[in-house]
Amino acid sequence: MDSQIPTTYIFIPTRVIEWSSDFSDEQAVEMGGSGITLVHNTKRNPPHALLMAQKYIRGYHANMLSCKTSEGLMVPRNAIWAIHSMAYPGYSKGIWLHEVLVPQAFSSRFWPAMSAAFKEDKSTSSVDEKLDAERQAHETIPVTDFDDPNIDQDAVGLEDDSPYPEVRSAVANTDDPTIPVNTLRAWVIGVIWAIIIPGLNQFFFFRYPSVIVGGVVAQLLAFPIGRAWARLMPQVKVFGISLNPGPFNVKEHVLITVMATVGYQSAYATDIIAVQRVYYNQIYNFSYQWMVVMSTQLIGFSIGGVARRFLVSPPSMIWPTNLVTCALFNTLHSQHYAGMGSRGGISRERFFSICFVGAGLWYLLPGYLFSALSVFSWVCWIAPNNIVVNQLFGYTSGLGMSIITFDWAQIAYIGSPLATPWWAIANVAVGFVFFFWFLTPIFYYTNVWYAKYMPISSRTSFDNHGHSYNVTRIISDDATLDVAKYAAYSPLFLSTTFAMSYGLSFASITSTLTHTFIYFRKQIWAQSRRALHEQPDIHARLMSKYPQVPDWWYMIIFLSMFVFGVVSIEVWHTQMPVWAFVLALIIGFVYTIPIGMIQAITNQQVGLNVITELIIGYALPGKPVAMMMFKTWGYITMVQALQFTSDFKLGHYMKIPPRPMFWAQVVATVIAGTVQLGVQAWMFTNITDMCDPEQKDGFICPSTQVFGTASIIWGVIGPARQFSHGQIYYGLVFFFLIGAVTPIIGWLISRKWPNSVIKYINFPVIFNGTGSIPPASAVNYVPWTVVGFIFNYVIRRRHFSWWTKYNYVLSAALDAGLAVSSVLIFFCLQYPLNGNIGLDTVQAWWGNNVYVDTLDFKKARYITLPNANATFGPSTW
Repeated sequence: MDSQIPTTYIFIPTRVIEWSSDFSDEQAVEMGGSGITLVHNTKRNPPHALLMAQKYIRGYHANMLSCKTSEGLMVPRNAIWAIHSMAYPGYSKGIWLHEVLVPQAFSSRFWPAMSAAFKEDKSTSSVDEKLDAERQAHETIPVTDFDDPNIDQDAVGLEDDSPYPEVRSAVANTDDPTIPVNTLRAWVIGVIWAIIIPGLNQFFFFRYPSVIVGGVVAQLLAFPIGRAWARLMPQVKVFGISLNPGPFNVKEHVLITVMATVGYQSAYATDIIAVQRVYYNQIYNFSYQWMVVMSTQLIGFSIGGVARRFLVSPPSMIWPTNLVTCALFNTLHSQHYAGMGSRGGISRERFFSICFVGAGLWYLLPGYLFSALSVFSWVCWIAPNNIVVNQLFGYTSGLGMSIITFDWAQIAYIGSPLATPWWAIANVAVGFVFFFWFLTPIFYYTNVWYAKYMPISSRTSFDNHGHSYNVTRIISDDATLDVAKYAAYSPLFLSTTFAMSYGLSFASITSTLTHTFIYFRKQIWAQSRRALHEQPDIHARLMSKYPQVPDWWYMIIFLSMFVFGVVSIEVWHTQMPVWAFVLALIIGFVYTIPIGMIQAITNQQVGLNVITELIIGYALPGKPVAMMMFKTWGYITMVQALQFTSDFKLGHYMKIPPRPMFWAQVVATVIAGTVQLGVQAWMFTNITDMCDPEQKDGFICPSTQVFGTASIIWGVIGPARQFSHGQIYYGLVFFFLIGAVTPIIGWLISRKWPNSVIKYINFPVIFNGTGSIPPASAVNYVPWTVVGFIFNYVIRRRHFSWWTKYNYVLSAALDAGLAVSSVLIFFCLQYPLNGNIGLDTVQAWWGNNVYVDTLDFKKARYITLPNANATFGPSTW
């Protein structure tokens, strides 16, 4: 923009100015200290323009290119023009302005430096020379080194708050360093949650149907427990440690929640141990299991420590999901801050309570009493036996063009749409519509990949009879591929959406690297040389008061976990060489910062599971255990690193000292992983027929089955028989090239037309946004997009004050109400009697069965084979 605007200047005296004339730009410059005039006949609706300009000038002084004159401070006119053009695109340039106050802070902080740097010399010094000298005297730090679609350009220079409206609305811009954080109360409650929640989730992890006790449940329950501790425990010290340090505060609450959530989900490596036991009859002792789990869970923390200066400190790394958590913390503790705005109406606390109770009661309908509200495939109900209608409009095995669901669990399955920026949602929606509503039907109905013989969308793989692929028919006794059995049985086929998801995964891997190099290379280079106190962000400056975590702490974590990994793969028979272990770590390390930057900005994480499976499948064919371990170290290392940095960003927002945050994450992860292994060992020892598909109590281990099947497909059959030249899915390999090239094309177009919509296109998000398909389906994407459009586009633009005050609180309330209600429904109505409560009443009525009696639910295929012996596909493979 700057290059397209002639550079003229106006003078701003350091006092309140009364001015409202209609002089030209040249006259304004000539009048100098008389006042501010930004004209060109823009008297239409001047109050709005005045408000914007006042806000901008008050905050702009930190980044102002200016010099001292005898009259006042000289400011680039095009800076004000940028604001005006944003509010009034149809106007030419300039706004009507009066009553502008230049803050005293500006005069006291910057005037002496500029006075020393500049001497008024009208005879010899040009304006450009003064600006060049001023840049050398006081170099400003930009908020971003890339075109950031999240940023509020009107607030770029705000010194006392974030330039991002999402952050301002959810995060307080103040801190009290005297508030106790690292207290006995926080550690006791946090450790208890780090035992209970991971253990409970691990128990139900192997059961179907299952339930997950999420972090928001711990966040809510820790609040009354902490307050009860403050009320009931005596205020005495034991060994110098206070049992009751006073009122339960928000910083303790954050530390407890981090300990409860850092390891609440089943550790990824526990599936390796379960698959080894169930599929390959490998039962190793607890030492092996513990070292594998600890290494895979903790080694990523060391990488996250290195990445924190790139993913935590910069204000542009907003981590949208954390904003919902911050809003809930501030609501529970009645925190008030400027970013909430001054809108009237009910308080945030009351709003949260109403929405929380309402969401919990509502979920009883789609979650139990009227499940058709969840799978609301209403078009299929009208034509339940029309195959094309059901494939296009169905939610179970169709493409989801019915659009609607009334279940927040379905809408927020891939993340809350209220926490994701609209431009990112739009990118995901574009990717979904193009690849799954446009290309997928074309591929399916033209029978590409023999697609018509399978459902259009499915989570499983198929053989050439149209049945689920039976991996036991192609392996030998030592769990390796029997080529003769494979040739006698069938190649492996995927549904069209499943195959498309593989292609998009390939594209996301290469597009992430290209996109990062094009857009983020300057930011990465700048952050590598920038200290915390140098960040152009109030939160970073407030956090600079606290001692940072020494780098050698991260080095100890890395070295010890690296040793654990080497010992576990060398001492026990895993088929995995050390070089493969190192390669997996390199992949995780290389992708952590690029994927982390994309996730921090868009709320979308690119997965590495497919690419790691592809690499190890070619490098070590026929070794399924090695494949599982390589995928876990390559993929989960990055996931844990980003979990670590995400929690650190939460601490950054809530002003938690980094060192207690570090130890809370490490200790809680060790406890959670150990508890999960103990629970898993107990279950396999004491539950009969564990992981059997017919297990009477539902402990059929669905995730273990998927993990084990993947180990056969990628580790035994291998990608060479799927994606190499001449194989069925060879065409998907070209998605690597598409992913590498498309960001370059988009960047070139945006350079040509910098103000076009192209600048909002993010190809890694387009390719990876639908990465949860499968197991997600259209029911999780289409309503998610609709809700995101309503709240983060329509309401945010038309009712910004409401959005600022309530949006993130609403998201937290819906998540919390769903979490609590789902736990209560499961334990009160579904778990007892093996789910037979209301079998002939509630479970049998129309509202719980209308979607079952459709071809969509029955996973119908377009072409049905004439008999049981008929096959489809190639004759040789």
